Amino acid sequence: MLLAAQIVTGIVALIHVYIVLLETVLFDSRGKTVFGLTDEAAAIVKPAMSNQGCYNGFLVAALALGLFWPAPAVARAFAVFGLACVAVAGVWGGLTVKRVILLIQTLPAVVGLGLWWAA
Repeated sequence: MLLAAQIVTGIVALIHVYIVLLETVLFDSRGKTVFGLTDEAAAIVKPAMSNQGCYNGFLVAALALGLFWPAPAVARAFAVFGLACVAVAGVWGGLTVKRVILLIQTLPAVVGLGLWWAA
């Protein structure tokens, strides 16, 4: 069960690496298309998206610490914290932005939390 929890945590981390890239360095080329924004809307929200990308980077950091910290109890704490934050952010995004965020962010994070609980 521990290996499954770590694999799902890694998948959630990779999803968020992609999100960070979309919200920051790839925003003008790919991000605005993925988020369904016109050029005008993208120009307005670009600074906020970059800031949001920074926060998502912190989620990636917590998840990475959960995967690579040498002390198992500390690693578990980071993983659970990171997944809980992703789940909460996903629920908020699903309620305020697009429902599909519930599937892309929240569901994998909740599965990961369940696996860590079972491990």
